[in-house]
Amino acid sequence: MLARVAENLYWMARYLERAENTARLIDSTTNVLLDLPHGASVGWANLAEIAGVNELFAQHHDDANELNIMEFMIADTRNPSAIFSCVQQARENTRTLREVVPAEMWERINNLYLFVRDRATGASNRRHERYQMLNSVMQQCHSIVGLFVGTMAQDDAYQMVRLGRNLERADMTTRLLDLNYAVHLPEDSVLREALMERIWKSTLDALSAYQTYRRLVSMHVRRNQAARFLMMDRRFPRSVMHCIGEIEACFQKLPKSQQLQQITAQMHHKLAYYPTEHLNALALHEYLDVLQTDLGSIHQALTQKYFHAWQEDSAPSALPPADENAIAQQ
Repeated sequence: MLARVAENLYWMARYLERAENTARLIDSTTNVLLDLPHGASVGWANLAEIAGVNELFAQHHDDANELNIMEFMIADTRNPSAIFSCVQQARENTRTLREVVPAEMWERINNLYLFVRDRATGASNRRHERYQMLNSVMQQCHSIVGLFVGTMAQDDAYQMVRLGRNLERADMTTRLLDLNYAVHLPEDSVLREALMERIWKSTLDALSAYQTYRRLVSMHVRRNQAARFLMMDRRFPRSVMHCIGEIEACFQKLPKSQQLQQITAQMHHKLAYYPTEHLNALALHEYLDVLQTDLGSIHQALTQKYFHAWQEDSAPSALPPADENAIAQQ
């Protein structure tokens, strides 16, 4: 498979997953906002930071209010991580891969693009339109992923799609977990505890994990239990640990992946033994930053190995190769 084709498949999957999870992040934030009592607030600037677009946002906006943040994260083409930008890029990548992906894929992604293009601006400005648009984006992305899984041959091309989807999913799960750090809680201890439970329930809902959490972990939502479930429970498909396991499985089926398997195994080990019993908001925020850095390292390594290996091969050596005839004469 050509490196160009592999890279386009990988990024198509990442863009689709990013569009879906950005919709989840915005939807979760909006739900939390509706339930906040007096004395609690959401730091919209923190939300841009969680999404990794705070510096870019600051270049185009002076005020980090709800309207500016929503417009920037949903419809602004200057933001490559905006929902519309992600869907647009996924569509462009799919257009060049029509001989590799299932025939219906182009139609579904093109329909998603047209839907987002027509509704992005309204969803940025009005909450009721935002809710409808975000949920439709999530549903259509689920439909596209189901088409991949159900009809695509599980060859190297499929593994590239699977890699992109799970790397992006793991990264966005950490960002949704970090949403709790952006909420400024009131000083009242009783109200604070009740609100904390409501916020974590919204986080579980955002990842479609609430019902599974109640069945597998507890009827009551507690911060440490919810964080551990979303980070480490292998049974839940959106947990970071499950995504890392899927990435490991992909590398095992791809050629020349020994180094990549080692990098992923190190992250797997670090995550498995991280203590979550007495985890406060700041410690969780800092550890999620570490996880995002580790996921970035996996991305960089696989990019160099499979997409840009020619740069490494063509780079001049530090020392010229030895002359075999001269060695023989010595």
